Amino acid sequence: MTTTTISPARHRSLGDHSWQDQAVCQSTEHNPVDPETFFPGPDETAKITAAKSLCGQCPVRRTCLDAALEGGDTHGIRGGMTEEEREPLHEKLANRLDYSRVNATVAGRDVHLTKAERRAVVHAAYRHGLTEQRLAWLLKISEDHAQKLYRETRRAIRNRDLEQTPKTTPPPDTNGERLGRDDFGTAA
Repeated sequence: MTTTTISPARHRSLGDHSWQDQAVCQSTEHNPVDPETFFPGPDETAKITAAKSLCGQCPVRRTCLDAALEGGDTHGIRGGMTEEEREPLHEKLANRLDYSRVNATVAGRDVHLTKAERRAVVHAAYRHGLTEQRLAWLLKISEDHAQKLYRETRRAIRNRDLEQTPKTTPPPDTNGERLGRDDFGTAA
């Protein structure tokens, strides 16, 4: 099952960690935070509650969760979720299809993409008439690979169009009687 979302979120670029400076969990002189709070044991409910409370106030909670999922981070509390709560999201991540990520990539931003989103980028780039060179640059692949992806896309579109050819309507049920010319109206 593919999960499709359209969100106006500003997506984290590849290698961008600047969002961490805005995180509530960053310890400062005026806001001392114990990092161990975010790595509680399974039975340390007070630590879990404290960490989730801090995450609830965090302006970059969604970005933190995305970073944990995209990076395969399975330890500690990230984005307001425990390891157990994130586990189903890790499993579904490969099927995520977020069109805002696709659009951001087609516009030239380097964002993390799932396999489904990469396929959508290829299709969108093809539909927009982007060159193989541009597609190669967007997806960080070779031009030969981009050409192959465009060939596959052309074939898939052609085959889909062939499958959608109009079908003839079946004759009306006549209960075994033979239809005559008068049964078809004046146009026949």
